[in-house]
Amino acid sequence: MMIEVDLDVHLARTGMTVAELASAIGITPANVFVLKNGRAKAVRFTTLDALCRVLGCQPGDLLRYTDDTDAVQEEDLPAPASRA
Repeated sequence: MMIEVDLDVHLARTGMTVAELASAIGITPANVFVLKNGRAKAVRFTTLDALCRVLGCQPGDLLRYTDDTDAVQEEDLPAPASRA
Protein backbone atom coordinates (compact mmCIF):
# COMPACT_ATOMS: atom_id res chain seq x y z
CA MET A 1 0.00 0.00 0.00
CA MET A 2 1.24 3.45 -0.90
CA ILE A 3 -0.19 6.91 -0.68
CA GLU A 4 1.10 9.08 -3.50
CA VAL A 5 1.06 12.87 -3.44
CA ASP A 6 0.14 14.64 -6.68
CA LEU A 7 1.40 18.07 -5.67
CA ASP A 8 3.38 18.62 -8.90
CA VAL A 9 0.21 18.56 -10.98
CA HIS A 10 -1.41 21.29 -8.91
CA LEU A 11 1.72 23.43 -8.76
CA ALA A 12 1.93 23.30 -12.56
CA ARG A 13 -1.79 24.03 -12.92
CA THR A 14 -1.59 27.11 -10.71
CA GLY A 15 1.85 28.20 -11.92
CA MET A 16 3.12 28.40 -8.33
CA THR A 17 6.65 27.64 -7.27
CA VAL A 18 7.50 25.55 -4.22
CA ALA A 19 8.69 28.72 -2.46
CA GLU A 20 5.42 30.53 -3.20
CA LEU A 21 3.35 27.59 -1.99
CA ALA A 22 5.43 27.23 1.16
CA SER A 23 4.97 30.91 1.96
CA ALA A 24 1.22 30.77 1.26
CA ILE A 25 0.60 27.78 3.55
CA GLY A 26 3.10 28.65 6.27
CA ILE A 27 5.60 25.78 6.05
CA THR A 28 9.20 25.66 4.90
CA PRO A 29 10.09 24.97 1.26
CA ALA A 30 12.01 21.91 2.50
CA ASN A 31 8.79 20.48 3.96
CA VAL A 32 6.93 21.14 0.70
CA PHE A 33 9.66 19.20 -1.11
CA VAL A 34 9.25 16.31 1.37
CA LEU A 35 5.54 16.22 0.54
CA LYS A 36 6.11 16.70 -3.19
CA ASN A 37 8.67 13.93 -3.42
CA GLY A 38 6.55 11.43 -1.49
CA ARG A 39 8.87 11.14 1.50
CA ALA A 40 6.40 12.43 4.10
CA LYS A 41 5.32 9.93 6.76
CA ALA A 42 2.33 12.05 7.80
CA VAL A 43 0.46 15.23 6.87
CA ARG A 44 -1.30 17.42 9.40
CA PHE A 45 -4.90 18.22 8.64
CA THR A 46 -4.09 21.92 9.02
CA THR A 47 -1.43 21.57 6.31
CA LEU A 48 -3.80 19.60 4.07
CA ASP A 49 -6.48 22.25 4.64
CA ALA A 50 -4.06 25.03 3.70
CA LEU A 51 -2.88 23.15 0.60
CA CYS A 52 -6.46 22.65 -0.59
CA ARG A 53 -7.40 26.27 0.13
CA VAL A 54 -4.39 27.72 -1.71
CA LEU A 55 -4.45 25.26 -4.62
CA GLY A 56 -8.25 25.26 -4.97
CA CYS A 57 -8.62 21.50 -4.75
CA GLN A 58 -9.93 18.67 -2.58
CA PRO A 59 -7.76 16.34 -0.42
CA GLY A 60 -8.48 13.50 -2.86
CA ASP A 61 -6.96 15.59 -5.64
CA LEU A 62 -3.65 15.65 -3.77
CA LEU A 63 -3.53 12.17 -2.22
CA ARG A 64 -3.90 8.92 -4.16
CA TYR A 65 -3.87 5.33 -2.90
CA THR A 66 -2.00 2.72 -4.94
CA ASP A 67 -1.90 -0.99 -4.21
CA ASP A 68 1.79 -1.74 -4.55
CA THR A 69 1.75 -5.47 -3.77
CA ASP A 70 5.06 -6.05 -5.56
CA ALA A 71 6.94 -3.62 -3.34
CA VAL A 72 9.06 -4.93 -0.48
CA GLN A 73 7.12 -4.71 2.75
CA GLU A 74 8.85 -3.40 5.86
CA GLU A 75 8.20 -6.69 7.68
CA ASP A 76 10.00 -8.53 4.85
CA LEU A 77 13.23 -6.63 5.48
CA PRO A 78 15.90 -8.22 7.67
CA ALA A 79 16.10 -6.97 11.24
CA PRO A 80 19.04 -4.68 12.01
CA ALA A 81 22.05 -6.39 13.53
CA SER A 82 22.21 -6.01 17.30
CA ARG A 83 25.22 -4.40 18.88
CA ALA A 84 26.60 -6.66 21.55
